[in-house]
Amino acid sequence: MVKNVGKTDRLIRLVVAVVIGILLLLGVLQGAAAIILGILALILLVTALLGFCPLYLLFKFSTKKD
Repeated sequence: MVKNVGKTDRLIRLVVAVVIGILLLLGVLQGAAAIILGILALILLVTALLGFCPLYLLFKFSTKKD
């Protein structure tokens, strides 16, 4: 697995995932929006931690500097 997510991209993904998580825990997000954004937050968190994004690979894109 080749890393294709750069430092800034990883930080942005992590911050967005944490903000969504906080909004979920506080009950600000409810219903279908909560479920969809919760799944998105998990995806962002995993891709930030691994430094790999399957969509970037599919489109042959990378934010990681060589």
